[in-house]
Amino acid sequence: MQHGSLSAYIASTAATPPKGPMAIIMAEDGVEVDTTLRHHLRAGFAPVLLLAPPEIAVAKELDPQIHRIDHNVHSENALPGAVNALIAAFPGIWMYYCFNAEYLFHPFCEARTVRDVLTFHAEERRDAMLTYVVDLYAGDLDRHPSAVSLETAHLDRSGYYALARPDPDNHWHPKERQLDFFGGLRWRFEEHVPKSRRNIDRISIFKAKKDLVLRPDFTFSDEEYNTYACPWHNNLTAAVCSFRTAKALKSNPGSKWEITSFRWHNSTPFEWHSQQLMDLGLMEPGQWF
Repeated sequence: MQHGSLSAYIASTAATPPKGPMAIIMAEDGVEVDTTLRHHLRAGFAPVLLLAPPEIAVAKELDPQIHRIDHNVHSENALPGAVNALIAAFPGIWMYYCFNAEYLFHPFCEARTVRDVLTFHAEERRDAMLTYVVDLYAGDLDRHPSAVSLETAHLDRSGYYALARPDPDNHWHPKERQLDFFGGLRWRFEEHVPKSRRNIDRISIFKAKKDLVLRPDFTFSDEEYNTYACPWHNNLTAAVCSFRTAKALKSNPGSKWEITSFRWHNSTPFEWHSQQLMDLGLMEPGQWF
């Protein structure tokens, strides 16, 4: 279904608001838009919103399954701004956001849908879920100069670490149950990445509520939403497997010609399976049954 703007989509739902979980996918370019949509439709999201410029094409068979919304995706803070508008319009439903060429994996996603995960997460009195953005990249940049290849995708099997998140209001103690996570291409090629964009943690899945605001760094105005676990035990986490950083490094003039390969001794083929991500410690099943 086509909508001329985000406000037009919101207005069209006045009589029958969505129940969720809602997937909000922003297409910054035409790379792997269809596969991103199919992946999240299979995961169990409904509705699936695609925010994209009019010139980005989508497979015809996907049109009836998604809400296509014309949007200026290159404006400042385009994704947080869109998410905040949807939070204000639909408090009470679960939401997830990502960019094109990004794919959500949660523990045991091969057998359990995102609805199963959110039911379990809600029973643990959690309203948000930490996700790690795991960089994917083509194994051979000569064959795939855009750095995107689903068939030859690789990821780093080590090199991830966390630091305590400083609290600007309390210089003696870091923020409780919050960490800044680093690793992947943003760590290995940090000279090409602004310091403010080196984190790989993102609160991608959350329950909308009144006055909640997603900030430009992908954290929320409610600090409990930014925690990796509740006070009692470890909670479920998920991974957003993403070609976005690899795409940027191979398209930006400052890094494009300096990088001839993303592979190193800790690269390994991506198996497109949740077990690999759990084995590598890139997501946590928590107290999963």
